[in-house]
Amino acid sequence: MAVYFDHRVEAPDTNGVALLISWHSSLCVLAVGSVNASTGGCVDLYLQQGEHVELCHVERGFSPSLLLWHPTKPLLAVGWETGETMLLSHPSGELIPLPNNTHASCITVLEWSNNGSRLVTGDQAGVMAVWRVDARGKLQGSPLIKHDYSKPLTCCIFRPPPPAEDVATLARAAVSGDESALDMFNWKKSNKGAAFALGSQEALTFFISTADGSVYSVDEQARSVPLVSVESAVLTMWYSKRRDVLAVVTDSLLLSQFSLGPEGIAQEISKVKLSGRGVQHADIVWTESGLLITASGEQHIRLWDVELDDHYALSLDESLGFEKGELLNCVSFCTSKQVLAAGTSKGRVALWHMVTVSDQKGDTKIHWKLQTPAEVEGNISQLKWGSSSHLLAVCSSSCVVILSEHVMCSHYSQQMAAVQLTPTQLSLANFNTNTHTTFSTDTHIRAVQVTKEMVVVWNGKYITVYEPSGQTLHSTGSFQCESPALVVHEENIYTVEPNRVQIRTPQGTVKQLLAFSEAEGNPTLLSVCGSYLAVGTDTCHVRVFDLTRREAKAIGVTKNLSELIPDLGALRSVKCNASGSQLSILIAQVNGRPDNKVYFYDIELDTLSHFDFFTGRPESSLAQSEDSQRTQCEGELAARCPVSQFWDENEPRMFVCETVPVNSDLLCSSQSQTEKEDVLVVTFFVTQEHGVLLQDSQPKPATLLSLLALDTPYYYYICKLLFRRGGLFLPDLGEGGDQGVSTPATAPQVPSSPQMVVRRALRDFVGLESCEKQTRDAMLNFSFYLTIGDMDEAFKAIKLIKSEAVWENMARMCVKSRRLDVARVCLGNMGNARAARALREAEKEPEVEAQVAVLATQLGMLEDAERLYKSCGRFDLLNKFYQAAGQWQQAVETAETHDRIHLRTTYYSYAKHLEAMGDKNLALVYFEKSDTHRFEVPRMLMEDNLSLEIYINKMKDKDLYKWWGHYLESQSDMEAALHYYDLAQDYLSQVRVYCYLGNIQKASEIANETGNRAASYHVARQYEGQDEISQSVHFYTRAQAYNNAIRLCKENNLDEQLMNLALLSNPEDMMDTAMYYEEKGTHMDRAVMLYHKAGHVSKALELAFATEQFGALQLIAEDLNENSDPALLARCSDFFIKHAQYQKAVELLVAAKKYHEALQLCLDQSLTITEDLAESLTVPKDSSHLSEAGRRELLEKIADCCMRQGNYHLATKKYTQAGNKIKAMRALLKSGDTEKIVFFAGVSRQKEIYVMAANYLQSLDWRNDPEIMKNIISFYTKGRALDLLAGFYEACAEVEIDDFQNYEKAYGALTEACKCLTKAKADSKLLMLTHRLNLVKRFIQARRMHEEDPVEAVRVCESLLDEKDLDPAVRVGDVYGFLVEHYCNHGNFQQAWSKIEDLRSTRPNINLSLYVSQTSLEALQNAAGVRLLYRDTDTHAAEDEEEVEEDENITH
Repeated sequence: MAVYFDHRVEAPDTNGVALLISWHSSLCVLAVGSVNASTGGCVDLYLQQGEHVELCHVERGFSPSLLLWHPTKPLLAVGWETGETMLLSHPSGELIPLPNNTHASCITVLEWSNNGSRLVTGDQAGVMAVWRVDARGKLQGSPLIKHDYSKPLTCCIFRPPPPAEDVATLARAAVSGDESALDMFNWKKSNKGAAFALGSQEALTFFISTADGSVYSVDEQARSVPLVSVESAVLTMWYSKRRDVLAVVTDSLLLSQFSLGPEGIAQEISKVKLSGRGVQHADIVWTESGLLITASGEQHIRLWDVELDDHYALSLDESLGFEKGELLNCVSFCTSKQVLAAGTSKGRVALWHMVTVSDQKGDTKIHWKLQTPAEVEGNISQLKWGSSSHLLAVCSSSCVVILSEHVMCSHYSQQMAAVQLTPTQLSLANFNTNTHTTFSTDTHIRAVQVTKEMVVVWNGKYITVYEPSGQTLHSTGSFQCESPALVVHEENIYTVEPNRVQIRTPQGTVKQLLAFSEAEGNPTLLSVCGSYLAVGTDTCHVRVFDLTRREAKAIGVTKNLSELIPDLGALRSVKCNASGSQLSILIAQVNGRPDNKVYFYDIELDTLSHFDFFTGRPESSLAQSEDSQRTQCEGELAARCPVSQFWDENEPRMFVCETVPVNSDLLCSSQSQTEKEDVLVVTFFVTQEHGVLLQDSQPKPATLLSLLALDTPYYYYICKLLFRRGGLFLPDLGEGGDQGVSTPATAPQVPSSPQMVVRRALRDFVGLESCEKQTRDAMLNFSFYLTIGDMDEAFKAIKLIKSEAVWENMARMCVKSRRLDVARVCLGNMGNARAARALREAEKEPEVEAQVAVLATQLGMLEDAERLYKSCGRFDLLNKFYQAAGQWQQAVETAETHDRIHLRTTYYSYAKHLEAMGDKNLALVYFEKSDTHRFEVPRMLMEDNLSLEIYINKMKDKDLYKWWGHYLESQSDMEAALHYYDLAQDYLSQVRVYCYLGNIQKASEIANETGNRAASYHVARQYEGQDEISQSVHFYTRAQAYNNAIRLCKENNLDEQLMNLALLSNPEDMMDTAMYYEEKGTHMDRAVMLYHKAGHVSKALELAFATEQFGALQLIAEDLNENSDPALLARCSDFFIKHAQYQKAVELLVAAKKYHEALQLCLDQSLTITEDLAESLTVPKDSSHLSEAGRRELLEKIADCCMRQGNYHLATKKYTQAGNKIKAMRALLKSGDTEKIVFFAGVSRQKEIYVMAANYLQSLDWRNDPEIMKNIISFYTKGRALDLLAGFYEACAEVEIDDFQNYEKAYGALTEACKCLTKAKADSKLLMLTHRLNLVKRFIQARRMHEEDPVEAVRVCESLLDEKDLDPAVRVGDVYGFLVEHYCNHGNFQQAWSKIEDLRSTRPNINLSLYVSQTSLEALQNAAGVRLLYRDTDTHAAEDEEEVEEDENITH
């Protein structure tokens, strides 16, 4: 536990009331701004103990408004209410003022960038300036940015920089061969010459807010852009780098969150009104994780988690020393310690430690644990955590105090214990006299040592010695000493200095020096046990000295542990045992983390061993017996780390240490490591012969703080203390405390001498705390031999002990050690036959813990039994245990949560217990929960009929109504019984009573109305007894007792009703009735139907054929399937063929596996083959009724039939199943389904099918569908039909020429055709195609060269016209049209007209407008003076061009 030393700052006398405080982020320097009404304001700097830095004092005639330290340099920015701003340097006190013309009103904004190269200042008038500060902390001239917002500025934050490149990761990637990572180290390759960031980048974009609720974004180019706007003045802002979210809090405590896009656009995502009293009282703090903490002068601190959208409040606890109505004014959060500090109106500093807890599902929750408060004077207005996490600056109405956290001092020796209460108070306990006193010193206590004769206190600079004088202590000496280590033995005080240990008298005189060499290092750790001194140095050397003589004498040699322990960083603790033969060492590793091992150095043998708490096992387990109990005990220690250690004051074999989980945050926390609840106290035996032996482990009592010492037969623990209004108030000392201490409920007065140390007996000595030394030694030997598994020696150690109490205590030890074999011997010596029998019967349980729990129960160790049952998960036995112990509430809770299979049984047992105790009202409740109230409650209340009737009427339970009706009926109260039978809806009982009363008519009405089968049956029996057959049959039918109804109908010849009853009844009754009809020879159709319904189809068909009932045959045939008799199926099919029921006949033939006959019948009778019929005709591949060849033949016949019927898709399917894909494709081509044709061709992968599909696709409009053209080319290519593909390319060329005059594409198509013919080796076709290709190429060249050499182009065209076979390759009209266009463009209209005449003579019916542009024709008409007349004529199909042309007549 920690206490806080208070250091009041040494402020000059002229300073007034402190207004502002600010810690440097890395230096222990505090800036304080204060104001004096007469002299003005000032700013001073102080060190961690309040020392004033004389050179750093600034005075002005006005008040300071803001203080802000540079993030890394000792440079303080100070803003004043007049607008003056300056930089104060520590420790020189140099002042660097900002230009006076920058701000003219109170400074309201000061903010450094993350690296400190920029400083933002803002004032009440709305003027904002950005200043550059160089690496030396010097201001660089005029401001970089200056902007006037015309509104008071309220808040400013810098946007965090993007994450920098991880150089180590890049280096590893580059070494492994990652070229991109390697390039990033080369500025010539990475990012076009820009070097990547090797460190944290400077963020120069910031957000600044104004009093009207506007927030602006300012970038490094001095651009100020409005970002968001809220309803009122902005009080504080926070930026989430993970989510790119800006959170804004206004003075009305309205929290708004805005998502920032990459282009700087903000979008509001939430708006919440926070609870509080408003801006004039609110102190708001943001944590790095996005936790908003507000204190607004209320009795609560309110927290809002922006990331999780969760909120809650923290309040004070009066039991911890706070007063009722105490208000919380200010807050400060320490990130490194995860501690929240709050200042109150009564001068107390409340501290909450944040603990993150994970549940079984892996979800994490935050818990806040309120710590003991510190106290200062006055009303606290400000709190600030320092750069060192143990420093807290408190600004109150009267002073500024620096609180320095210090771990509470304590020491135990020779039955004397001292525990620090406050910075200047000690609690002293003398267990020899059982007295407790409180002692105050004049200085702060940093270390304390006690012996029987004196108390030694060290304050960091001086050692003061106190000796008892009556009931008090008085100082006998004081001397200066700055030793970091201090121990006391008898009349000697041991201190350290470089390379030496000093042995001093109580007056400080050095009477002996224990020297260490330079290699051995400086002594830093001292420890005394018995008469031996253990010393540890800063170079990890250890040594033990014998103090029994006049002068201390070294034992053995100085041992360098670095040679024995790998990764040894430093020594944390060094202790020796009472005989000086063993050293125990706790170390820190090189990385600074505590090691999870405790090391034992044997001085005589010069050997080192250890116990590894990470695995929960010693270095070697050869010396210790292996059993299940020991293994389980070691398992409980796994993944733990030792934090403190102690040797027994008198027994050299006994060693104890405290351990915490490895993942505990206390391992790296400045708080006491043993404050955590999950602390195990582990005891060992350590000897030369057997090494390290685990003896016991038990959790530290929750009401106690930490272990102080081990002195057999006791552990000595420090109690938790709580401050209360300047005094002390202790919690309950817990079970087994030495003396009672007042609690809040009994005595609100603070005890004058609080008991801070309590004793708890070791496991082996419970009940034997006051035994004599002989018994104590025997018990220690017994425990030791029991630990090593030597049962013979264990019993030898205690064989002379005759005390029954000792044997009982050893039996209790067996519960802890789980040694049931030893327990049997102990129970025998105790003469406890009942416990011995219970233990023998418990051996049938599979869990050892359950067997031990039975032993614990017999010995009265109920808490241990409860814990054991819980540890092994036997909640059923725990439930029985609670019941046997009379703890019924725990039993019920256990059953409800863990033992639900016995829940109703537990309720029932509890109800029986309550009944026996006379609490019938509560017993009723648990009888109901156990669902046994319908029987148990009437039994319990049988003697109180009135209460029972009231209960039954209240419950409205049908079963209870029925039971009560039976009871009333037994009492001959028929009317009341009928009433309750009616409420219970027990119609049988009503009918029975009415029949008993002779009112059979009423009974019949009830049976008819309700339809109750039992009631109807009872009425039917009554009517049968009275020979009313029709009524009896009616009610038998309603009761569904059809066999009785059928029996009556047969006996009374009621054949008409018999048929309906038989159909309603079971197959046996149907058969019986059918045989009845058949024997009588009448109603044979009914007999056939009943045989059919009863499932005897063959009998039904036989009878139907014999009596020629064709209608019945049809009904029977509908139920026939492939599982029916084939002969029966064939017979039925013949019957249907004779009666022209061909479809049904086909189905029956298929069911009879006569597929060919069925198909032939379809062909003969022209039956349409549907898909279902085709599937039924299809024989499975693995069928034994038809061979594979026969199966394929059948499938082809089915497909042929489908083709004839026009069902091409089904035919395709069957051809495919038969393996004839060619026929399947032909069938599919007839269907005209293009999509399926393309798909089938793709999956078939046969040349013939590819060609067939391509031929089909050519018949479609492939000219306007590129997908079809693509498939044609693909199929011809896959089918290797190159000649056909060449023909297709020729057709494509003709389309390009005729439709689009695109000779270039036509040339490409003809080229592809040539390639195909070349591969196909069709020489004759290739020769003709090559000639056509040459003509097209010449025409294309002529058109291309026209602009550069028109004469040559005309010559080429003229030569083309001379070609005899030009037209198939190049249209004549295109050539003439080209020439006409040429002559018209050159004004040679006479020549152009001549070419038109030549064209008309060659092609009389040609349409000139298809080849010559309208513009050229009009120009020709105007130039020649010839008027052209156009009129429509009949259209003719041109055989060579395959197009429709329009006649054109030209008249002069």
